[in-house]
Amino acid sequence: MISSEYTKNLCAEDSDTKILFLVVDGLGGLPHPDTGKSELEIARLPNLDALAKGGTCGLISPLGAGFTPGSGPAHLALFGYDPWKSEIGRGALSALGLGLDFARGDVAARLNFCTVDSEGRVQDRRAGRIPTEKGRELCEILQSVEVPGVEVTVAAEMEYRAGVVFRGEGLGDQVSDSDPQVTGVPPKPLVAAPGSERTVGVANAFLGQVAELLAAESPANMVLMRGFGRYPELAQMDEVYGLKALGIAGYPMYRGVAGAVGMDVVEVGWDLESECTVLEERYGDYDFFYMHVKKTDSAGEDGNFDLKVKLLEEVDSYIPRLLALKPDVLVVTGDHSTPSIMASHSWHPVPTVIAGQWALADQASQFSERGCAAGSLGVIPSSSLLALSLAHARRLDKFGA
Repeated sequence: MISSEYTKNLCAEDSDTKILFLVVDGLGGLPHPDTGKSELEIARLPNLDALAKGGTCGLISPLGAGFTPGSGPAHLALFGYDPWKSEIGRGALSALGLGLDFARGDVAARLNFCTVDSEGRVQDRRAGRIPTEKGRELCEILQSVEVPGVEVTVAAEMEYRAGVVFRGEGLGDQVSDSDPQVTGVPPKPLVAAPGSERTVGVANAFLGQVAELLAAESPANMVLMRGFGRYPELAQMDEVYGLKALGIAGYPMYRGVAGAVGMDVVEVGWDLESECTVLEERYGDYDFFYMHVKKTDSAGEDGNFDLKVKLLEEVDSYIPRLLALKPDVLVVTGDHSTPSIMASHSWHPVPTVIAGQWALADQASQFSERGCAAGSLGVIPSSSLLALSLAHARRLDKFGA
């Protein structure tokens, strides 16, 4: 069931309860072969474990069994949208999050600065995770790219990531990625579905100039293109849920997905302290709060098991501060799993706890993959989680006589 399809006529109009979603990116993991325990099982998480013991626990599946999600569709599912029907290109989310001039008819793509050798083979897909400031310098260089008949806008996102917007006639977004996902091979050629052929021509002209402009740079001497997307048009959260919502995320792409579903968004530092401060300052102004933690996912993608453990412990230390605000419903979950031993997103379901007055304590005793598997929710679609949260906040009226 997709909550946004059913809640529009059931949302209670007189409720003043508050819902807080803490989304720990890449939360789920897998056991390390040396210990037999996952990152969550190794980490010392007294506050999250207490929430699990007193709340309703389970696992959520972003796309269904076996499917590995990107961050965009995984987040749309968390907000109650069908990720298969409401897909938004990663580039569109980046453009929205960066606040670029991005409108209907435009096509955006995500850029990854990368390292290629003299034969054009990818040596590092992330250019050593160059600092954000270096990414800004490189984007300034790319401002000189000119493609006839098309406006090109480039902006740095975070670390090695950037976004580009193409504005012109006849552009479509059905274009494959150039990222080969492995090293030692050249970037993949861009391939267009019918109706998007002009976009491939524009993107290839862009890439040709980028290669010349960055040839002398190191380690970021080329870009990979991913997630072509048009400007999204989705039902807004105030319409389908009756919620005045605020998205708090340091990483621009996640502000983009929050804005796409109608949340107000605010620029904030890429750390929990900054995000908590904004949450506390704006707490009286909204009904729903989405607070995003990115660094756990980055550690997982880098295969850094120990760092992910440390970052999870940092998240745990902020739980009392969130509880001090007395949200009627606190949900702690992730958009997807990023096991450090896989160094990538995965299809594994994500540990989740719902805490609040009407949450039924179940058999879960630890906030972890196996701990939450013992909870009463079982494995549910991510897209059902918001409807459950609305119910726990007493924001859904009865259906039928």
